[in-house]
Amino acid sequence: MKFTRRTVLAGSATWLVARPARAAGVTDAAGRAVRIPDAVARVFPAGPPAAILLYAVAPDLLLGWPRPNRPDECVFMLPDICKRPVVGRLTGRGNTANLETVLALKPDLILDVGSTSATYVSLAERVQEQTGIPYALLDGRFEATAATLRKVGELVHRQAAADALAAYAEQTVTAIKARVDPIPAEQRPRVYYARGPRGLDTALGGSINVETIEFLGARNVAAERKGGLAAVSMEQVLVWNPDIIVTIDADFAANVRNDPQWASVAAVRAGRVYLSPTLPFGWVDFPPSVNRLIGLWWLAKILYPAQFPEDMQAPTRDFYTRFYHVTPSDADIARVLAGRG
Repeated sequence: MKFTRRTVLAGSATWLVARPARAAGVTDAAGRAVRIPDAVARVFPAGPPAAILLYAVAPDLLLGWPRPNRPDECVFMLPDICKRPVVGRLTGRGNTANLETVLALKPDLILDVGSTSATYVSLAERVQEQTGIPYALLDGRFEATAATLRKVGELVHRQAAADALAAYAEQTVTAIKARVDPIPAEQRPRVYYARGPRGLDTALGGSINVETIEFLGARNVAAERKGGLAAVSMEQVLVWNPDIIVTIDADFAANVRNDPQWASVAAVRAGRVYLSPTLPFGWVDFPPSVNRLIGLWWLAKILYPAQFPEDMQAPTRDFYTRFYHVTPSDADIARVLAGRG
């Protein structure tokens, strides 16, 4: 049975399984009371943001990954956890998991991190009803990162580990905002977020994909429209004429400087096209999870170099050690910062 939002919301099959009698109530980000077993040893991540968040707090509890991890990504994670099987995803684009898979894995908890809109609440309720497995829905917005980390700790009974990571998140945001907030509006750059090999996919205002760019007070040139991702024309980019281009596509970053269509764009003329690091997860989004915390330092440095003169080696090593449980070498960090994936 293919497991999609439509089949979950419309289906009436009963997939009830027995759960432990003893359980504690935890309120998730949607205000739902979720009954959590006293012992949580197996957690199914509903999508990539949940998988990364759970890996950071309690890697041993992660049943598997929404997609296979590449060898170059596993360099920056605990090898045995990184190589755990692909279990698919329940939410987002290309959801591939099915009820048989979920039930066969016998999770104590399903963890979903992202939107808490009515659609996702309905999905969580239906999955929980049909499987008997507690399903917690948590807030995936960047500004909720610390609170979401703490809630994961509460859900899986790893509060000390979660609190330490939440404190790091709060300290990071506070330290960066202290330098950014005094910058006058006229000194805040106009930024275009380029996706795809041609660079003509971008994120509109308020999109989760550019939360950190907008959080830092940069002016997203596509912000006059609200929403998620959108395709735009080259003519529109020329009208916007951004000061800085941030991209997650290596092909676009490699070719844009020699592309005559882009030659007159201010960011290209000034050499201010930046390829986001992506190992083991993207620093801007892709997916939008705790990986954006280290990306906040990187973005702040490229947006406001005078206010952020320090080298990225030390904060990168610190973040990877805390959140990915592996301390990278100087050579590994250099590869990450160069955007080589």
